[in-house]
Amino acid sequence: MKRKLITLTILAAMSAFGFAVSASAQDANNAAPAAADAPANAAAAGDKSKVVKAKTLGDMWRAGGMTMYPLAFCAIACLSLAIVNGMSIRSVKFANPADIKELEKLLTHLAVDGALAYCAKTASPRTNILGAGLARVNDKDLEWDSIQEAMEESSIEEMAAPYVMVNYLALIASIAPMLGLFGTVTGMVKAFNTIAAEGAGSAQKLADNISEALITTATGMIVGIPAMFFFFYYKNAYGKVSSGISRILGDLMFIFKTAKKYGPQQLDEPAEAAPAAEK
Repeated sequence: MKRKLITLTILAAMSAFGFAVSASAQDANNAAPAAADAPANAAAAGDKSKVVKAKTLGDMWRAGGMTMYPLAFCAIACLSLAIVNGMSIRSVKFANPADIKELEKLLTHLAVDGALAYCAKTASPRTNILGAGLARVNDKDLEWDSIQEAMEESSIEEMAAPYVMVNYLALIASIAPMLGLFGTVTGMVKAFNTIAAEGAGSAQKLADNISEALITTATGMIVGIPAMFFFFYYKNAYGKVSSGISRILGDLMFIFKTAKKYGPQQLDEPAEAAPAAEK
């Protein structure tokens, strides 16, 4: 999962770099016609000072100052984490109906070794948890408490790993607005320094400093709001998946206990089709 995150981050960074290059090229293309039309517009208006140049994306990026670079990194990380979590937290990955049917057949016939081999072959959070419990099965002295304890210990480790990637979204949702606030503070400090050095008459420099403050604040919110949305979305999806896995493992252990007590059982068709509803 970490390798996927690094790959997606690199791809997102390359995409962002390409977007920045294309934006700069577009700014250069737009600047030439604007420069050519500016004298004519000024002559028509009778005053060149009234010609207003529209700000492009590149101008806003430069106006935001150095704080825009960590904010861009947060935006790339947010996009990468959203993609990684979307691929990892899926019910079909955690609870494949075909695997559940096969494990039901093996456990109802008390084929513990076969179930362990199948769990090792189809590694997933569900099969790893079940395999940890079946590894403690002893024909001479079968302790259900020891099996349950092993499954609980394994579930803590298996189910905590994917949730770490979800928590990073909450981290970005907290950091991005703080970076925007930092840009706001630095921009206002520059504005007051301009007033102290040149007085309130330097309107252009004051406007640039205030623009830096406002642009970084807006960028921090633009990055932080989607990160917070993705965090709660994947948090709820994770809770749904983990609860479904707990139910499936409980059903498998019930089948195994029943077969151990009363012998191999005949599985009904509805019982086989029931796990498919976890998708």
